[in-house]
Amino acid sequence: MAPEAIPLRVVFEDEDVLVVDKPAGMVTHPGAGQRTGTLAAAALAHAPGIAGVGGPRRPGIVHRLDKGTSGLIVLAKTQRAYEALTAQLARRSVNRRYLCLVHGTVTRQSGVIDAPIGRDPRSRVRMAVAREGKGKRAVTRFTVLERFPGVSFLECRLETGRTHQIRVHLASLGHPLLGDETYGRRRAAPVGDLELARLIRELDGVALHAAGLSFIHPGSGAPVELLSPLPDRMERLLSRLRHRSP
Repeated sequence: MAPEAIPLRVVFEDEDVLVVDKPAGMVTHPGAGQRTGTLAAAALAHAPGIAGVGGPRRPGIVHRLDKGTSGLIVLAKTQRAYEALTAQLARRSVNRRYLCLVHGTVTRQSGVIDAPIGRDPRSRVRMAVAREGKGKRAVTRFTVLERFPGVSFLECRLETGRTHQIRVHLASLGHPLLGDETYGRRRAAPVGDLELARLIRELDGVALHAAGLSFIHPGSGAPVELLSPLPDRMERLLSRLRHRSP
């Protein structure tokens, strides 16, 4: 992979760990249809020593965020850190907190979605809730923060880290994320609000932000807790929703 001098919003960095606030629209690592402009290539330019960590196509990448999702992502700068952080993910001791806006009114104040996720047999680019005995176990906890006509603002916490987990789980409840054309089937903005529809189109992704990340530092053993404020792309949506609410 060739390093690319793309500016990164660094939240935390030392000799072991690099935590970046990824913008929506940036792919985490090269894949089908996206070879350049990735977070991995930018990290390689920022910290060349990361080249030998993990896999050659995913240098330092411990976990990933979808292209359309913004927020906190941790990369390992040494092999020791990589092994320690991947072990924490496997033990489910890494705390990941997300904020999102979804279609519809989520009636329960909080809940747990425990439903396996696997590849959608009808589309290779989609995931889906799998039949019993199929897929991999996936657990998402959610809490409603605010309700608006036709939209709900949620906090989600991951216990597992499956591909598209939050998107698939919430869509399975009938509440796809705003801006999610893969799982939301181009749902219109609530009650024909043209301004809201425009803000959804301008999301450059989905209304999902990785707002909190905590883990045990692989070198010092100290807890690391990091926060990322809601990006403007979602703040503008919330402002509009609050303004138009009765």
